[in-house]
Amino acid sequence: MALKIAIIEDDQAISQMYRMKFEAEGFIVETAENGKFGLELAKEMKPNIILLDLMMPEMNGDKMLDQMRKTTWGKDIKVIILTNMGEQEAPTGLKELNVEDFIVKAEMTPRQVADLVKKRLGVS
Repeated sequence: MALKIAIIEDDQAISQMYRMKFEAEGFIVETAENGKFGLELAKEMKPNIILLDLMMPEMNGDKMLDQMRKTTWGKDIKVIILTNMGEQEAPTGLKELNVEDFIVKAEMTPRQVADLVKKRLGVS
């Protein structure tokens, strides 16, 4: 069974770059451009893992994650924060929201991100 990943990112170029990378790796990929749509997508799709940007219009990633963690369907979905914000500038409380990893976009290639996602999902 193919693994499902949701990419919640407001920058379409970045979103599409990761979509292409993960589809090439055999993932089923869906995207959303803000936390509001991301929350709806996660509920419908029930992805194995979410790549989540923090700074987005309508609803930031940390707000979306906080709301998702309060649901039965979203409390255990793996989440990797993928942002250009340094970990020091990130909203406090992210650690309590059960985040797998915190990645600064500029510091990792799509290949490295894909490898990390597969490692977190226990696939090679």
